[in-house]
Amino acid sequence: MGTIDGLPPLREVIRAHDLVARKQLGQNFLLDLNLTAKIARAAGDLSASDVLEVGPGPGGLTRGLLAEGARRVVAVEKDARALPALAEIAASCPGRLEVLHGDALELDLAAHLTPPVKIVANLPYNIGTELLIRWLTPRDWPPMWSSLTLMFQKEVAERIVAKPKGEHYGRLALLAQYRCEARIVMTLPPEAFTPAPKVHSAVVQLTALPEPRYPCDFGLLQRITAMAFNQRRKMLRASLKALHPDVETVLASVGIPPTARAEEIGLEQFCALARVVAAKG
Repeated sequence: MGTIDGLPPLREVIRAHDLVARKQLGQNFLLDLNLTAKIARAAGDLSASDVLEVGPGPGGLTRGLLAEGARRVVAVEKDARALPALAEIAASCPGRLEVLHGDALELDLAAHLTPPVKIVANLPYNIGTELLIRWLTPRDWPPMWSSLTLMFQKEVAERIVAKPKGEHYGRLALLAQYRCEARIVMTLPPEAFTPAPKVHSAVVQLTALPEPRYPCDFGLLQRITAMAFNQRRKMLRASLKALHPDVETVLASVGIPPTARAEEIGLEQFCALARVVAAKG
């Protein structure tokens, strides 16, 4: 849909408001409006959704979301220095941008959003994984959001979409894929950001499934995978020995070799294991 008319270039905004990125806030600004528009488009049709953005900074992605037709954007920013820049964007799009000053980990964000909701953000590195886990573990499912389109360090993104037997496979992959479709939709080099981080970044899209991929008690699944991956070098008959007095028989009953290690076992088998353990009390 193009850009928002009348707003100055982002580098001018940063100079005018002294918005030098701060490491302690996990800030790495994305200033290329072609890239921010591409991220906004990756989130799909925004015209019927409220969009939650965390860590907008000078507002590059915020502009992209609005220009691509978001019904309304709720942007959460902890850094007070960025508020005047975001206010300028809000003034150019009356009624379509609400800026919340505060910590996204502490605010009741749902109170400011009207479903359907999509979450699109270049997340601050220091809180990105924690926010993701919170969004994946709400009290009720389906969640308030229909999709997450999020920027992470590339290594974190690879952990989210990883498959069994891969070097990045672990609990985060299982948590994400239990109730979502997860895929990497874009990768970005360090030089795309100001300042340039030391690592590549990637945008992951997670689309909420109506129900979990496989039935099981979610709390028990989390407990089992924690036990398995916290001692990932051990065979499962050792790492899961506290799960059941005859854990080898329980593992074999769902087709898991007792000598296997956690990274060899897929989500379906972990869910089957959780069902058997629950049935045995």
